[in-house]
Amino acid sequence: MFTNLEPLTPLCTTSQKLAEERQAKLTKPPGSLGYLEMIVSQLAAIQSTTIPVSRPAVAMVFAADHPVAQHGVSAYPQVVTHAMVKNFLAGGAASSVLTQQLQIPLNIIDVGVECSRTDPFPPPVVPQISYYRDRVADQQEGDLRIEDALSPEIVAASLQAGRAAIQRLPEPPKILLLGEMGIGNTTIASALSASILSLPARDVVGAGTGLDPQGIAHKKRIVEEALERNPTNDPWKALASFGGREIVAMIGAAHESMKFRACVVVDGFTVTAAMLILSKICPNSRYQMIFGHQSPEPGHQLILDALDAKPIINLQMRLGEASGALAAMPLVELACALHRDMATFREASVPQV
Repeated sequence: MFTNLEPLTPLCTTSQKLAEERQAKLTKPPGSLGYLEMIVSQLAAIQSTTIPVSRPAVAMVFAADHPVAQHGVSAYPQVVTHAMVKNFLAGGAASSVLTQQLQIPLNIIDVGVECSRTDPFPPPVVPQISYYRDRVADQQEGDLRIEDALSPEIVAASLQAGRAAIQRLPEPPKILLLGEMGIGNTTIASALSASILSLPARDVVGAGTGLDPQGIAHKKRIVEEALERNPTNDPWKALASFGGREIVAMIGAAHESMKFRACVVVDGFTVTAAMLILSKICPNSRYQMIFGHQSPEPGHQLILDALDAKPIINLQMRLGEASGALAAMPLVELACALHRDMATFREASVPQV
């Protein structure tokens, strides 16, 4: 059966305090850089240093398909998952462009793209983009509407797929930007968040990537049926009941990176649902998360509230694939640069009131 993830090392409050003391000496009114100061304070505690850094950074997008997609819960057909992974590797997806602009490696991990079994992906055309197909992709996922999506063995294998993705990196990242690709996975995120937060489906289900009101109502009914089939707020049982493999793999990757004192920059609704589960299994993981952006999905705000999380930006993005986390990354970098390079009042010979 399921086992808890190992506890994480507590954050360094001494480094955090020293970083905050440095902020108070920089040539600006106290607190005038707002959330940028809070980002630095959190990174200092995570990295156990007074001067935190934002590199090396890596973006990881975990991709999988889901049988629930056959019920019309998305505005797009399931084959789009395969087509979009091909687009990532060709450099044409939003996350491909954003990572190239930011000079951050993009790792695409296939943990269940259905068509990749018979139609393998061509090699990436951009050197900083990589693709890996984990063997958990060969496992079958169930339809959460009528059966458990994942067996305990597939949950374990998906966790290991996420861990292995971190272990394959040439060095542990300081910043991990998490994303996903999978038609139908906002339905899974809705079921997971409603289950864990003990909320009705109507409160958490949204348009995903573009459902009309009739489509949203249908999606709510699917999630309601899944919740009626297995009402639980146990995080492990919820993962098994509702899936999916990319969500479990993101939990494994986040936890593995956190063991090396990485900060996870969280993308939108689906990734945030995964991090909600991680925070329930391993409570101190919450303090190694920064939330990149605010999605219009109603369930996203509810999870953010439950985690007492303040996203960096709100640009009404709803794409997924780590795009919101990547859009927030320049602000994380600017926060570190300001903290490192701004002069103190003494250095600049500026009077401090």
